[in-house]
Amino acid sequence: MNFYLIEDDPATRRMLERILMDGELGDVIGTASSGLEVTLEDVRGADIVLIDLLMPGRDGIQTIQDLRGQGFNGRFVMISQVENKEMVGEAYLCGVDTFIHKPVNRLEVLSVLKRVIEHMQLEQSLSTIRRSLSVLDGHSGSGRALAAAASKAFADHAHDVLTTLGIAGESGSGDLLKILAYLHDQEGRYEVPVLKELYQAVLTGLEPRISDEQLQREIKAMEQRLRRTVLQALGQIASIGLTDYANPTFEQYAPRLFDFQDVRTRMKEIQNGEKTTRCRLNIKKFLTALYTEVKSRSEDA
Repeated sequence: MNFYLIEDDPATRRMLERILMDGELGDVIGTASSGLEVTLEDVRGADIVLIDLLMPGRDGIQTIQDLRGQGFNGRFVMISQVENKEMVGEAYLCGVDTFIHKPVNRLEVLSVLKRVIEHMQLEQSLSTIRRSLSVLDGHSGSGRALAAAASKAFADHAHDVLTTLGIAGESGSGDLLKILAYLHDQEGRYEVPVLKELYQAVLTGLEPRISDEQLQREIKAMEQRLRRTVLQALGQIASIGLTDYANPTFEQYAPRLFDFQDVRTRMKEIQNGEKTTRCRLNIKKFLTALYTEVKSRSEDA
């Protein structure tokens, strides 16, 4: 990710640069001490602009409005110690994604920016799904329109299910969306192949020229992200079950996505305050059931 910093306090600018560098979140491509100094050309290469709310000359809200008016489409994260609800509301209305509070705290900066980055990656994954599902075989204009609508519906339903499971913002959610898109692209087949073959097919489909060495690293990284994300989903479902055993989300997903013994085990672990789990996840069952659920939703819509 590329960042641009607009902050009138030099000490805060230096601290933010150091946090971004040490946290390996990306590169700082430029800084400015006032909104008056910044043009579209300055921020054009930035994915995220960190901007102070109160600055001399032109405040953060005015600067955002000006850059948006010039055509900047990146994200804005506002840095502020102001708690005035009207100003905060105005900032959100003009396009701010979220806030970082002053005095700047390293953990808050990293946590906020990681959430923003994960959300951006999720949106990119959804766009990839929509593009990959829009590949048609040269039918008529009406056929293309219907296929495009079906593709968008599938992607939207996939995102809705991940949101219901409480994992839409997890790092592995993008991997899940890509896998669902791949399975949907295989002419509606429900049988999930051997997991490593599935991961390899998804990764080589996204990057055909990837080397064998890099492919193996990416497969391992994908496996780890997916395991963490599925564990998170299990924890969410177990927590819902502890609160309300008759909750529709629990009743629908607990027995379908997981071995129910694992759900019961995780519920007991949460009840006992245990943060780690002894559950052995069946990732293939989870992926198969998840794909079936999303496909069923898109067909019933």
